[in-house]
Amino acid sequence: MAKTKDILIDVARRLFAEKGMENTTMNDIANESGKGRRTLYTYFNSKEDIYLTIIEKELQYLYEKLFEIEKMDIAPDEKLKSYIFVRLNTFKEIISRNGTIQASFFQNATEVEKVRRPIEKKELRILKKIFSDGIEQGVFRLQNAQWAAEITLNMLKGLEKPYYKKRFYQQMQQRKDFFIDALFNGFVIRKD
Repeated sequence: MAKTKDILIDVARRLFAEKGMENTTMNDIANESGKGRRTLYTYFNSKEDIYLTIIEKELQYLYEKLFEIEKMDIAPDEKLKSYIFVRLNTFKEIISRNGTIQASFFQNATEVEKVRRPIEKKELRILKKIFSDGIEQGVFRLQNAQWAAEITLNMLKGLEKPYYKKRFYQQMQQRKDFFIDALFNGFVIRKD
């Protein structure tokens, strides 16, 4: 059963990437997969349902990459740097892999946000742990790890769309040190 569902998801992903979700029909997915419409509707109520399943699978892939960072035995500041760029690069990979899904991903924000919430809760847990460890080890000068995690996650979400664009991505790759310095140290000179 799971194999059939995976086949349907893969076919839909490819068709959505090639033709766009709005130009792909349930018939297209059924025909291209070699499965009947009845089989398709056994697993999914609509192409929007398939789309959200694809997003959910991709977000799970993102979480698995981030979980690998959580397990790394490195200093909290290095872990945070790795987390930031692995997250941005993995997100870019997901959007690139799914072709025209990128447009609906950013336009369908309300539905996508519902799917993202469980993964974001896991992300917040990882980030909070990184910040808590950094506070405990004297690496981060913060008062609240939870707030730091929430601000960081929202900042990263705000960078998702521009980071996908080639020019911004190239600039970010060239200015990683500046970005990290601004994030870690801010823009204001301290007069201590």
